Amino acid sequence: MSNDAPVTFLTQEAYDRLHAELEHLSTTGREEIAKRIEAAREEGDLKENGGYHAAKDEQGKQEARIRTLQSLLKDAKVGEAPESTGVVEPGTVVTAVVAGGEEVFLLGNREIAADSELDVYSEASPLGAAILGLREGDTRSYTAPNGREITVEIVKVETYSGQ
Repeated sequence: MSNDAPVTFLTQEAYDRLHAELEHLSTTGREEIAKRIEAAREEGDLKENGGYHAAKDEQGKQEARIRTLQSLLKDAKVGEAPESTGVVEPGTVVTAVVAGGEEVFLLGNREIAADSELDVYSEASPLGAAILGLREGDTRSYTAPNGREITVEIVKVETYSGQ
């Protein structure tokens, strides 16, 4: 059986932050939402109880976030950002001319750059998949989800420094 789960690069700081969020949601967060649901349930008729339905919706969103974090952390590769060798890979900051305009973005998971102003593209996105493995100076075209053919030229590839 092969493991096709994507491996996500995370800095130690991002891993610690996400792990703390998971711990909070799995313990205190679940207790708080259960108390809110119980308090709303005690108000009576559940069909017309807006507080109950809002708490149940929030519980669903919280459980989805817990599952996302569990999966992300289980498959994460934790460490320093890869040292740039001029090749586009997860965890690098890319400067590229995309459809005629210059963009600077991080290739990887948005959770890495939570406190950053950088745009983030997943390596599984059409743009990310198209540029993965390219070197500075390389050009490639890819088909966007809207069907347009877009040309990308890699200008610079740098090590992600956390900003």
